[in-house]
Amino acid sequence: MDVVKVQEALKQAGVDGWLFYDHHVRDPLAYRILGLDPSMHITRRWFYFIPAKGEPRKLNHRIEAGKLDTLPGERVLYSTWQEMESALEQMLKGSTRIAMQYSPRNAVMYVAMVDAGTIEVLNGMGKEIVSSANLVSRFEAVLTEHQVETHYIAQRKIDRILEDAWREIGSRVRGAGTDEFAMVEFLQAELAKEGLVWEHGPNVSVGPNAADSHYEPVAGKSSSIERGSFVLIDIWGKLKDDPSAVWYDITWTGVVDRDPTELEGRVFRTVVEARDAAIRLVEQRFAAEKPVAGWEPDAAARQVIVNAGFGQWFTHRTGHNIGTELHGAGAHLDNFETHDERLILPMTCFSVEPGIYLPPGPECFGVRSEIDMLTKPGSAVVTGKIQRELVRI
Repeated sequence: MDVVKVQEALKQAGVDGWLFYDHHVRDPLAYRILGLDPSMHITRRWFYFIPAKGEPRKLNHRIEAGKLDTLPGERVLYSTWQEMESALEQMLKGSTRIAMQYSPRNAVMYVAMVDAGTIEVLNGMGKEIVSSANLVSRFEAVLTEHQVETHYIAQRKIDRILEDAWREIGSRVRGAGTDEFAMVEFLQAELAKEGLVWEHGPNVSVGPNAADSHYEPVAGKSSSIERGSFVLIDIWGKLKDDPSAVWYDITWTGVVDRDPTELEGRVFRTVVEARDAAIRLVEQRFAAEKPVAGWEPDAAARQVIVNAGFGQWFTHRTGHNIGTELHGAGAHLDNFETHDERLILPMTCFSVEPGIYLPPGPECFGVRSEIDMLTKPGSAVVTGKIQRELVRI
């Protein structure tokens, strides 16, 4: 945690300071940003205030007096709740507009870590509490050049693995046969060979299963992949031996030993047009050096799908931030599940993945087309291959 950099960000944001608060490790963001050990045994409330100008200050309970000793600044101790509130008010003296892990109306719940009661106490002291969401993005989502390179290493490996997977499906279908879970095991083995790690998954979904955006095949409960099948593969991974490594996350779709139906082709083209609308918006804003908030590319992609008559079947946000966590702490592409007003910052990574998931019927399947983007000052680029047609397996 670099106090000078934090204070520069606070001045740019027009706030008087950033107040961190926790109890029982309820705010993992605070521990990561401040460089605290999240395994600490915390049973009493602590506060840490970084003013836009001046020395940081910390407030601890007397029986947990040393919990913030790794951080710079003067320490004040309390025992009673009255003593805590009095010390907190004194700590914040001279500061009015204060950032915290708070989101108005819980619109961006990913940063809404502070309880309403604590906000009420601070409001009662005359403090205006504003969201730290963009500050969190700046210190949690912005990547180093090394991290960008780890993303590209994973990208090259996973793009190659996916190409091999399509060929493997074709070979197995025309041979002894295969199913979703068998192909998941194939993908996992290939990821491991390449020195990559993954969370649950990857995901291989056939036909109606592809219409469930969070379907996961398991051993003993997995659909077969046959001639004529519609197949969706969602695969993600990052370098195993680098704690700072950034994920790569993509989704492609294809058909086995046949041409797509008219409906499959129409749904796929709609999803691709929606994906490209979001990509264009981000590219144009960064090229013009104009701000773009997470909700805006979601709205652009969603409008394409709505106009094509499939709006009710696009049932999730358009994308998510990507960092050392697969779903990172930066802006998501979302004006559906949330209204994400966080700015997409330079040197951040995120997915663009609109989808259409049709209901049960004569043709039941789902299409998602997922790519990743990286931003830099003045530019935004897609980092891997872009699917333009359904794969013919």
